[in-house]
Amino acid sequence: MESTAHSDRLAGYSSALLDIARADGDVDAFVDEFYSAAMTISGTPELRETLTDARIPVGRKQGIVQDLLGPLVDNVVVASINFVIAVGETRSLEEIASRVAQLVAEHEGSVVAEVQSAVALDDAQVARLEAALSEATGKRVQAKVVTDASLIGGLVAKIGDTVFDGSVRSRFADVREQWG
Repeated sequence: MESTAHSDRLAGYSSALLDIARADGDVDAFVDEFYSAAMTISGTPELRETLTDARIPVGRKQGIVQDLLGPLVDNVVVASINFVIAVGETRSLEEIASRVAQLVAEHEGSVVAEVQSAVALDDAQVARLEAALSEATGKRVQAKVVTDASLIGGLVAKIGDTVFDGSVRSRFADVREQWG
């Protein structure tokens, strides 16, 4: 279980990163890119292992992030991930990204839906998904979508402790369970 001191540190880092994003200008773009990059790192075992390996110097880890993400995302996002690495919280990167997204959502009077989709969703599909989740929960929803091909098809949305699982993978599991 996470200690209160550790939780407070993660909250502080999340708040500080959000302040940097506000100073840079486009908070929504920062949150989307930071969240997506953090989930990609967390979901890529070899990269996650490398960036959390205590034997690898921090500067080398930061160089890897720069090389991989530099051409793809805003410099503030790369710097933010490198900050998390520098303070030794790489294992908590996914949680920090979720907290940053939740801070923004709370400020805007909404909740975050952490969504895994088998395929990339365009803006119109995300808007329809947010509308459907808002209707289902009675709350204004901001979807943070990450592509996960292992779902085979469909998507999984998590809002707080509530999970909406419409993935083909879970449907296959249900069929296997029914057939014994």
